[in-house]
Amino acid sequence: MTVVPGRIGLGCMGMTWAYGQAERDEAESIRVIHRAAELGVTLLDTADMYGPYTNEELVGRAIAGRREDYFVATKCGLVVEDAAEYVIGKNGRPEHVRASVDGSLKRLGIDVIDLYQLHRVDPEVPLEETWGAMASLVEAGKVRALGMSEASVDELERAHAIHPVASLQSEASLWTRDAFADVVPWCVEHGAAFLPFAPLGRGFLTGALAPQKFPSGDFRKNNPRFQPEAMDANQALVERVQAVAARREATAAQVALAWLLAQGSNVVPIPGTKKVSRLEENAAAASLQLSAEDLAELDALPEAVGSRY
Repeated sequence: MTVVPGRIGLGCMGMTWAYGQAERDEAESIRVIHRAAELGVTLLDTADMYGPYTNEELVGRAIAGRREDYFVATKCGLVVEDAAEYVIGKNGRPEHVRASVDGSLKRLGIDVIDLYQLHRVDPEVPLEETWGAMASLVEAGKVRALGMSEASVDELERAHAIHPVASLQSEASLWTRDAFADVVPWCVEHGAAFLPFAPLGRGFLTGALAPQKFPSGDFRKNNPRFQPEAMDANQALVERVQAVAARREATAAQVALAWLLAQGSNVVPIPGTKKVSRLEENAAAASLQLSAEDLAELDALPEAVGSRY
């Protein structure tokens, strides 16, 4: 049985990283985190590389005095080499893992991390060494459960043979469905949660994004799917999601999340938001029941134009 609570979590990354510096507001982000607990959205997802470090620090300030209200998930294994250009490296060395968890615990202001995730597998370090170091953190009482991110079935199997993989986090949405072919069935078979990140297509599936209207510091400026020609080509996909939303008297975001939730009881999307109103909108998706007709229409959506990265 999965250790991850709830049907929808909260991705905190955009509060300090990747999605436009001018749009960030710490006071509002803290209100979002507090409101999340009231709505039953208790899973908070962050990582040491977001910022770097600033995201965990913000989450730590938000949950101070409220630790028991949240299920805290963070990650290690990626390092920021150039924050301005979003140049990221991988580091799965055991000594890095051990140092990273201590830094995360301090920044988050907590004694134990509920879910510690390997952000990416480092091809330069045997996975068994990285995962073994992470397993030792559970034995040391610093971590309760372990998860992986963007891992293959082979990597999941190798890790699981050493210590149970409680969750897998990968990009998944109405325009990114690769994970449902192999890794999601693996999660079902092994009782692991599947945590889709970017479940709203990095905002595209809401229908609210204008082509190339991204603020300074927003990594979507250079993302293949967010170039003008790709956004134009993918607009038909959004329009069909909006049509289902109109029929259900819901928003496009709620339909996109409800479709993910319909893929299995172990699926826990982690949409990111910096506004209370969007959090409330996303949380309401857990109550939206799509019909067989709705699901068939959404299942038939075309593949997105443009690669993920």
